[in-house]
Amino acid sequence: MSTTSTKPVLHYLDIGSLGRGEVVRLFLKDAGIDFEDVRYAYDHTWPATSEELKGKGITITGNVPALEYNGTILTQHIPTLRYLARELNDYDGQTSLEKWVVDAVADIYIDWRFQWVANLKNASDEYKNNHVPKYYKIIAHYYSQRGGPFLLGDRVTYTDFAVYQSIENDQKTGTLPETLPSVIETFKKAFESRPRVKSYLESGRIANVNQ
Repeated sequence: MSTTSTKPVLHYLDIGSLGRGEVVRLFLKDAGIDFEDVRYAYDHTWPATSEELKGKGITITGNVPALEYNGTILTQHIPTLRYLARELNDYDGQTSLEKWVVDAVADIYIDWRFQWVANLKNASDEYKNNHVPKYYKIIAHYYSQRGGPFLLGDRVTYTDFAVYQSIENDQKTGTLPETLPSVIETFKKAFESRPRVKSYLESGRIANVNQ
């Protein structure tokens, strides 16, 4: 646990805006939570760094992101977002049914991400032509149920951050379909227009980085 700062500390890889850490980062930015952003080189030094983080108790598995928050260490990015949503009493459904929708779409995102990682270096035709279009079609079904632009209509939830990151990641790896469902295009524009998200994106996503 970091003793040099009382601010939350996000530990992640120095891989730009790709990956799970960026989902947590976007959430913290949108929520207005000031945090220290520590990024580690993802090269031949990473295995040793991973062991060092395990030795410090920052991560049990050796994987990141890990978030030091209010005296505890949170790992696994989707459970971390759920925890933060509960702490803030925001970014989640208000009824059991709404909470189910948010959790269900988060699980669909996790399934997408598993395939995205497997196809990161050399995307297969199966991934590009079948898996990805199917994913956005399913996501569009949920986003069309409550009038948008977000999953629960006009209320943003933690899952919206993950879905946005999936679009961004597919775009950066050249695996995003040429045409997205209209509700997903509308969601993307609305998400990027959120004041703190907009400010972060326009900053080049490089603020608060400590190597």
